[in-house]
Amino acid sequence: MKNQIALRAASGTVAFVSACMVVLPGAAHASGVAAGTLIQNTASATYTSGSASGTVSSNTVTVKVDELLDVAVAGLTSTPAVAGSSNVVLIYSVTNTGNGPEAFDIAVNAAVAGNDFDAVVQQVVIDSNGNGTYDPGIDTVLATGSPTPAIAPDAALAVFVIVSLPGTAADGDTSQVQLTATSTTGSGTPGTVFAGQGDGGGDAVVGSSTATQSDNDALIASLASVALTKAASIVDPFGGSQPVPGAVVTYTLTATISGTGQADSLHITDVIPAGTAYQAGTLTLDSAALSDAADTDAGEASPSGIDVNLGTVAGGSTKTVKFNVKIN
Repeated sequence: MKNQIALRAASGTVAFVSACMVVLPGAAHASGVAAGTLIQNTASATYTSGSASGTVSSNTVTVKVDELLDVAVAGLTSTPAVAGSSNVVLIYSVTNTGNGPEAFDIAVNAAVAGNDFDAVVQQVVIDSNGNGTYDPGIDTVLATGSPTPAIAPDAALAVFVIVSLPGTAADGDTSQVQLTATSTTGSGTPGTVFAGQGDGGGDAVVGSSTATQSDNDALIASLASVALTKAASIVDPFGGSQPVPGAVVTYTLTATISGTGQADSLHITDVIPAGTAYQAGTLTLDSAALSDAADTDAGEASPSGIDVNLGTVAGGSTKTVKFNVKIN
């Protein structure tokens, strides 16, 4: 029934799945004859008595098939989903293995024992158009406490769980998210009867699945961290390295990106220190010259400071920015 001191970086990989195609597993077969079916049978007997023969029929016995409540749940993320700075879509299937149409309550548990971190559940979404694809803004967000639509016997429904990483997650940490589907009619020990609640007006009987089943999908955090170091070298007007008026100071800023993910929107900025003047045309990125103007290249510089936009940088990379100032 029914982050900016001299550095701004957003760490993590972009892992939002905007269109995720689901191939549902082959549905388990529903348990026999459809709920509410009337099985009717009439017996007959033939006989002879003396020279006469006859045929008689029994009364007709009608049995209405009760609804068997059964369900199967499968997590469809066969390898851990890579989670970074954006939302991740986890995919599950809920299959009605009973013999009548049935709706199911959905519960999501992100705090599975053994997790390195507990994912943050953003939404539970059902594949309302049945195309096996997660369509943001089209598929139906399942409100807390609301069941799925009724699922026909032998039919499977894709359920998408949208999650994000908590701030405590570290690169390489793993986690599991569990989805449980429970018949809205009821669940319990196999054989439990819910009188009169079966499809077609008969009873509903809990099947071997206990009418509630769970499965997990896995996540792995793929994040990046950024370390920034600054060094200075000096050339004075006399060929030495003393910081005297007229000496030129070359600043070297080195950003080291670590981790398996990527740093997004990474900027290296620095303020021209008091008592010095920026030397025009000296800004470089990885030894390549950058113009001082705010144009199409990655950098800009002015008497007040420099700003180099590195964009998205993968873990395991190093970026070096240099520029010169003269001591007044």
